[in-house]
Order: sequence, then structure tokens, then C-alpha cells
Amino acid sequence: MKLSCKFILILYLLISSSSSWAQYIVEGKVFDSQTKESLPGALIIADSVNVTTTDGSGTFILKLSDRPDSLLIRSLGYEDKYVKPQQNKKITVALKVSATDMQEVIVTANREASLRSEAPIAISKISQEVINDTKPVLLTEIISKVPGVVMQNLNNEQHGMSIRQPMGTSSYFLYMEDGLPLRPMGLFNHNGLIEMNIFAISNVEVVKGPVSSLYGPEAVGGAINFITQKPTAVPTAKIGIQANNYGYRRVQYGAGGMITKRLGIYAGGFYAFQNNGWQAFSDFNKHSFNIRLDYLFTEKTRLYLTTSYNKYHSDMSGSVDSIAFYNRAYTSTSNFTYREVYSLRSKLTLEHSWNKNNQTTISGFFRDNLIGQNPSYGIRWKSGSATATGEINESIFKSFGLLAQHTKQFGFWDTRLTTGIYLDYSPTTYSAHQIDLEAQLRPDHKSVEKYKLLKERPDLKLADYSTDLLNSAGYFQLVTSPVKKVKLTAGLRYDRMSFDYQNNLDQSKGSKLYDQLTGKVGATYVLVKNTGVYLNYSQGFSPPSLASIFRRRPNVATGDPNQFYYDLKPAKFDNAEIGGWAGLLNNVVYIDWAFYTMWGKNELLSIRMPDNSTDYASAGKTFHQGLEGSITFRPCKSLTLRAGGSYSVHRFEEFLISSKSTDEFRDAGGKIMPSAPAWIGNSEITYKPQRYLKGFRTSLEWQRISTWYQNQSNTARYQDKTFLGMEGVSVLNFRVGYEYKGIEGFVNILNLTDELYAHAATRGNNAADRTTYTPAAPRSFVIGIQYNFTGKK
Repeated sequence: MKLSCKFILILYLLISSSSSWAQYIVEGKVFDSQTKESLPGALIIADSVNVTTTDGSGTFILKLSDRPDSLLIRSLGYEDKYVKPQQNKKITVALKVSATDMQEVIVTANREASLRSEAPIAISKISQEVINDTKPVLLTEIISKVPGVVMQNLNNEQHGMSIRQPMGTSSYFLYMEDGLPLRPMGLFNHNGLIEMNIFAISNVEVVKGPVSSLYGPEAVGGAINFITQKPTAVPTAKIGIQANNYGYRRVQYGAGGMITKRLGIYAGGFYAFQNNGWQAFSDFNKHSFNIRLDYLFTEKTRLYLTTSYNKYHSDMSGSVDSIAFYNRAYTSTSNFTYREVYSLRSKLTLEHSWNKNNQTTISGFFRDNLIGQNPSYGIRWKSGSATATGEINESIFKSFGLLAQHTKQFGFWDTRLTTGIYLDYSPTTYSAHQIDLEAQLRPDHKSVEKYKLLKERPDLKLADYSTDLLNSAGYFQLVTSPVKKVKLTAGLRYDRMSFDYQNNLDQSKGSKLYDQLTGKVGATYVLVKNTGVYLNYSQGFSPPSLASIFRRRPNVATGDPNQFYYDLKPAKFDNAEIGGWAGLLNNVVYIDWAFYTMWGKNELLSIRMPDNSTDYASAGKTFHQGLEGSITFRPCKSLTLRAGGSYSVHRFEEFLISSKSTDEFRDAGGKIMPSAPAWIGNSEITYKPQRYLKGFRTSLEWQRISTWYQNQSNTARYQDKTFLGMEGVSVLNFRVGYEYKGIEGFVNILNLTDELYAHAATRGNNAADRTTYTPAAPRSFVIGIQYNFTGKK
């Protein structure tokens, strides 16, 4: 009996001791304060012994013997946060992205999450906070904040791009959504970002310089990766409206959360339209929708499905002549031109971590795309003529593809090897036919006041072809650190673009092949904390687009109507750069910079003909050099001052435009490339009071673009004076907003001082040619209201 009592007593003490040792349990979620996306791998620290991490859904459980005074929550790229735990109550922890911190996490540099300070390239990240504060109507409003980058607003979401290239419509940029190109190689369209949903973007990463060794052709001047919104860790919903004083209206919506512990969803989109805008014949409408489903099989295996839908139709007002431009008579020379776009993209991705050293990602994807247009830029008119011609064209393609990637971590020198393959089969068709126009001339007979559509000419084909386009690639990238504070990177990629074709204009059939091996090497060196330098050498490659190859050549000289651009060569680039970053005064001041030199060979460049048509040539050599930089100053948490920009030179080294002795201008060698301003800048001051009026924000932004040559002969320059009397473009944008209990209102005033300026101004090389302008909008007031809901569980 005594033994039995002793046994029971010992058992009771053991149970009590065990219960006491694990009597305090803390559960919770950790997520991004802006996007509300979960943060896997975040550290939960009670003391040096009691530490845990969040799982794939951002949740954690920490068992303690006693209630701690506080827990430290830490995640790479975010500010540390201390929270007070509560017994039997789940906590939610929203972390803020670190400001001016090179520990920022990026994905575009290495096709996987890595530190910005370890990537030997120039890359900028546009955060969700910047997007939310800007409340952009157009993507141009956020992309042009990146130092050295200008996204031209060609109105109604039509756009050009400049990243280490002149402003315009060249094909040397890669647009991506979650690391996958929006379009197949060979089918680039400078208006490709019409097919993006601005209200489903989590953040944007902009790479400057060639990244063909990792992402393939077209990633030459740079690459823009739009990272879409993931399912949120807590229930979220938002709905809002935006409008301006020129007939623009938009309804936008989004919602997401975890349906179960393993299944999450996010869906969002908008419908926008414009009627009776500031420019004649500029109505448009667009519907965009994105949805993403994530399923967490285990902590090591995740499946997600993303789908994007966009439908767009716009009148195309086109450019204006100098008389209309300087009189602010924003009339249209045509009332029949249009552009319509349909796109559907879907991707299914499986991610699996075999162990801590091996991860595999496999994605299958599908695209369905159509562009139909009667483009204003397709109108061809000879000076003094009472007639002109235009065109109607249609491009259709579908894509079926696979992207597979494996990353292996080795046990020496912190070495990581990434290998991958890419396959993309895209059957395409393209057709274009002529339209006959009447040209109503101004009294001086030197410009057109109005075009009138006389007749469609489907019998006069300008292009008519089909292809079976197959793109394939294999790549690897090695990152290693043989010496402390030094990271070395080397990459190599082989691309092959091949297609069988049928050209119905000359009844020819055949096949073509473009292939290229591109590489890069680079290194980063951390001098001290938050200060370092990098250098790299990289190559770029871009084959001519299909639309260029199968376009009829102007037949003025030969008289042969069936000459095509079968001989166009792929463009190749070599880029060398050095850059660095520095966080000073405990990151109160942050500076980054890059100096690059890039040599181009066989760039596809346009030659403007006397009738306004375009001929193409693979230019001999081009030269691109520039210094980019930015500085951010945060004297206190409420105030941020940012300034960034670039000084660059883009020059023809060898470019023989014509061999005809009678031509006015034949050799562009040594000339500055048109639409290539020397200076590009964007600065902003932002104020967000943290104490007396939390939720309020205001900012003043200054966009600066210096003068540029309008033509290849360098005989005409765009140098109109704008804000502060500066030549070129000098424009202010003002924004103010306030959020209280989830209700947010804002006002943006774009072109605050109502400057008259042009987004583009171009001219031909002949003495009789005149400038055409793409005018910018006069002062615009954008107002909006939005309700933002965030749940607790």
C-alpha cells in the first residue's frame, strides 16, 4: 500500500512537472503589412533557446515553460518587431519592409528568392507601398520612378519603353509576369503591358542591362518582372473607384485569404473606360481579372494555379502636327483607327523541396492572344498629296509551354547551382491589308488636317503568313562565395528559336533558325555592413520579330512587290558595368549607383521613308553608355526624400542608311540616336505623419527628361521649355490621401502646373519632313475612394 502511494505521488509530480514545463503555448501568423501575404521562414524568438520558424502558410506554434515578456519576430528584408503574447489567443504579426536596406529580398536576379546585396546587377524594386501610395491610373506612373527608366505614355495604356535604350518601341525589353515572359520570343510587342492587370500586382522588379543568360532573348536593355498578388495570410478585401476630369472611370476590386490551412485564394481586377477625353477620338475600355489558387500539400510541396484575363479596345487618336500641338488643339486626324487586345494566360506550378539543399520547380503554361488594329502609325502620306494609305492587321497566337528548374545547394563556399529548361510552342498567324484614304490638307499643303477612310483593300495584302514557332532553351547559374564577403556569379544559356512558315504573299514555304549562347560573370563585395560594390560582364541577344521578317520591303527602288526581310540578323550586345551601394548614418541616407558600357551589333533599327512608311535595317554597330544612381534620405520616419536618374549616351557607330548618292542623308555613323535624351530624372518628397495624423500621406514628384534629337540626321531637336524654364520635359505631380478605419480617399494632380509637352516627338531625315508629336495630357485631377478590409484570422 505504501509502495502504491509512493508510485502515485511520483507519477503525479512527473505529470505536473511536464505540464508546468510546456504550460504556455503561443500560436500565430506572420505576414507582410502591405500585401498581407504570408512570410514563410520568419523567426519567432523568445530567447536564445526557444526559437521557431513559420511554416509555408506563415503560421507558427511555440511551446514555452513560462510566459515571456515579449517575442521578437524577424524576417529577412523586414523590420524587426516585438509583440506581447497572450495565452490561448492566436496573434497576427504584420511586418513592414525595411526601408533603404540592401537586405531586401528579390527574385528576378536569380529566378529565386535572394538578397539584393548578393546580386551583381542593377535592379530596382517597386514595393506594394509605393504602388498603393501612387494610386496609378497607368503603369507609367510607377515604372518611371526607377532611376534611368522612362515608360512613355502613348495614351490609353499604349506605351513605349526606355531602359538603357532610346525612348520608343524597340524590342529589346522583356516583360514578365511571375518570371514567365508575357509573350513568346519573336512575338514582342512594345504595347505588351496593356495585357497586365495593374490592380493584381504585389510588387515590380526592374532589371537594367542584359539578363539573356538567365531569361533569354529580348532581355537586353532590361527586364520588368510583375509579381502578382498571392493569397493573403488573413482575410482581405478591397473595392474602390477612380475617376478624372477627362472622362476616365475605373471600378477595382480584390479579395483573398486562406480557405483552409492548406488552400488559399486571391482574385482581383478592374473595369475601366474613358469617354470624351481631353484628346479627340480617344475613347477606350478595358477589363482585367487575375486569380491565384495555392495549395500546400506538405511543408515541402506546394501547388499553385494562376490565370490572367485582359480585354481591351481603344480608339487611336494618333500623333498631331506642330500647328495642332502648339495650339493645344488635341484633334485627331482620323476617326477610324483602333486597337483591340485579348489575352488569356494560365500557369500551373509545382514546387518541391527534396531537402534543405535541393528544390525543384515545374511550370506548365498556356497563352491565348489576339491583337487586331487599324493603327494610326500605319498611315503613309507623301507631302502635298491628297491621298494616303493605311492598314488593318491582325495577329493571333496560342502558346503551350514548360519551364522546369532545379536548385542545388552545396556544402562548400555557400555554393548554389540553378539549372533549367524552357520550351514554348506557339502557332501564329498574321495578316495585314491596305486601306485607301483621302487626305484633307491644311492651307499650306504641308500637313494633313484630316484623313477620311475611302475603301478597305483586302485584295492588297501587306502581310499574310503563318508559322509554327518553337522556342527552346537550357540554362544554368552558379553562385559561390570562396572568400568571405565576396559572391561570384556565372551564368550561361543556350536559346534556339525555330519556325516553319508559309508566306502567302510570295507563296513560299520554308524554315528559319536563330540560336545563340549567352553568358555572364559577376561579383559582389561587401565592404562593410550595408556598403558594397559589384561588377559584371553580360551578353544580350534578340532575333528579329516575325512581324519584321515577313513585312514587305518598300519597293520604291526595285519595283518588286515581293521582297521581304528574310536576311535580317539577330542583334547581339556586350555589356560591362560596375556599381555599388551604401547605407550611411544607420541607413538614414542610402545611395546606389551603376556605370555601364554596352556595345550593340546588328540592332534592328527603323528608317523612316518619305511617305512615312518604315524600312528596317540590321545596323552595323551602336554604343550605349551611362551613369545611373539614386539617393534616399530619411531624416525621420515621417519624411522621405528620393532622387534618381541617369546620364547616358546612345550613339550610332556604324549605320549606313542609304547607298544612293542622291539621298540627302545616307550615313548615321557617329550620330546620336533619336529619342535618346542625355538626362533622365525622377525625384519625390513624401510626408507621412506617424503621430498626430496617422493614415495621412502626401507627396510631390518631379519628372525630368532633357532634350532629344528627333531624327537620325540630328538636324532637329525637341527642346520646348517646361516647368522652371527647363528644356525637354519638366513636370510636377502632386498626390494626397488619407485612410481611416479602412476607408481611403485620395486626390492626384498630374501635370500640376499644366505644362505643354510631348511624350514623343519624331521627324524624318528629309528637309521637307515635319515633326509629329504625341501630346501629353494637360493638368489632370484624379480622385478616388476605396474600402480596405483586413480580417484577424
